[in-house]
Amino acid sequence: MGSTEKSDSDGVDKKVDLDTILIQDVGQFGRYQFITLMLAALPVIFSAFASGEYIFTVGRIPSRCRIPQCDGSNPEYAPPWILNAIPGTSLTSFEQCERFSNSSQGSDVTGVCPAAWFDSSRTEPCDSYVYQHSLTVVYDFDLACDEWRRSLIGSIRTIGTLLVLPITGFISDRWGRRVALTLNAFNTGWIGLVRSFVNSYEWFLTLEVLESSVGAGAFSSCYILVMELVGPKYRVAAGATISTMFAVGQVLLGFIAWGVQPWRSLTQVLYAPQLLVVSYFWILSESVRWLMSKGRYEESEEILKRAAKRNKKELSEKSLQALRATAEAEKYKEKIKEPWLPILVIRSKMVLLRCMVSPIWWITNTLVYYGMNINAVNLSGNQYLNYVAVAAVEIPGFWTAVLLLDRIGRKPVLIGGYWICAACQFTFAFLPEGNDGAALAVYLVGKFCIAMVMTSIYVYTAELYPTKYRHNLLAFSSMIGRLGSITAPLTPALALMVWESFPSVLFGSFALLSGVLIFLTPETLGQKLPDTMEEAQQLGKKTPA
Repeated sequence: MGSTEKSDSDGVDKKVDLDTILIQDVGQFGRYQFITLMLAALPVIFSAFASGEYIFTVGRIPSRCRIPQCDGSNPEYAPPWILNAIPGTSLTSFEQCERFSNSSQGSDVTGVCPAAWFDSSRTEPCDSYVYQHSLTVVYDFDLACDEWRRSLIGSIRTIGTLLVLPITGFISDRWGRRVALTLNAFNTGWIGLVRSFVNSYEWFLTLEVLESSVGAGAFSSCYILVMELVGPKYRVAAGATISTMFAVGQVLLGFIAWGVQPWRSLTQVLYAPQLLVVSYFWILSESVRWLMSKGRYEESEEILKRAAKRNKKELSEKSLQALRATAEAEKYKEKIKEPWLPILVIRSKMVLLRCMVSPIWWITNTLVYYGMNINAVNLSGNQYLNYVAVAAVEIPGFWTAVLLLDRIGRKPVLIGGYWICAACQFTFAFLPEGNDGAALAVYLVGKFCIAMVMTSIYVYTAELYPTKYRHNLLAFSSMIGRLGSITAPLTPALALMVWESFPSVLFGSFALLSGVLIFLTPETLGQKLPDTMEEAQQLGKKTPA
């Protein structure tokens, strides 16, 4: 039986797919895949720059009301007389958005800006502002006390990342992963550079959403390109490596922002190098899986031969012929019409349940992950080092997931990660003031856990759905999950206007809920990846011996 399964006469009966070729002939992860992974690391690092730079370029600046009768042409932010004109307790702690009303006292009172010029029983909002520095767009666009307009920049950018998913998906499926990658990176680079020269809030906002709408797909393009090239054994590790490179990019962003603080210069330093990724169109090989799906067998076979040679393997002509026959058979099957996917999902109660709960996991992931990044700069101490620490702790989180997923299972890792993260968020919210060291430690443990969950949820969600619809259903959860990343930039404003600990309580509540919802779905460790809706429905059910 074993010999006949590989014979030319019935080779199509036993699928000889690309995974089989990678395992038996090319190598699941060799020198060729390593070089591709390292090349993909650079656009991923640039993606981290683009996704996080607004945290620094749009950062809040301490401000106060301008006092016309006291401030000269070059006013000092905290002059000795400040508490005469503005409510406060010290020269470092005073109101940023209101001042004492003018009194009816005559102007002949002696002293520099004396208290008699102001009525301390009445306050009024500022007419204009004095800023502590001019390093962010808050100064250029006069956003001193307009916290919602400042926060809107981050949310608008994230809405663009929602729009980029179908745009990049169409480009990737129509013209290839390599085209999608280079086009996204180039768009990010030139639009980011243009944005560094604008002088109006409206144009800045417009370019933010445009940049993310046509450029934020570089990360997903790199992720798919690498995943489609490595063998099954190394996909989790390769995915964790891509995530690690994103975290490395965030760490570098923190140090670069510390060294280049004016927002225009910082934007130019971060975005100009991204134009170089255009060269990847000629340097990087296209995805073999995509080429085969388009019937471009000669090109795909040439890449496989090159990969085998680089990995010091030998690819037989017989394997290539069997692979081509299988690909042709799969293309023929795709022409057979099936019911619309939503109809198939509704007919399968278990798959429908997963489609209802998995988007909540993804909302939690993006809300907590990006929310903790954004709020890291508001922790006590050096904001740049805090951001670096919160980004760096993701790396051990990613690899802890890799170590545990195949040992204790998907569900224990996810439930434990969500619930420990929730405990850390609630602890951070109610920790007494003055415990800065403990607060930072709790914050870092929470970020470690959500990073561990982030890696695990990609693997787990993909394993819950059948092969033919896996990408669509995973993309559905991911797209709904963007609601979390849209909300995350608004949490600093909510902390100011609602309650200082509101963001942490919000993060903890979602993490607690998501951990509970994991109980509604089956364990997938050791289970065969489902190919059909029926097989997906049977996941987790005991089969008779």
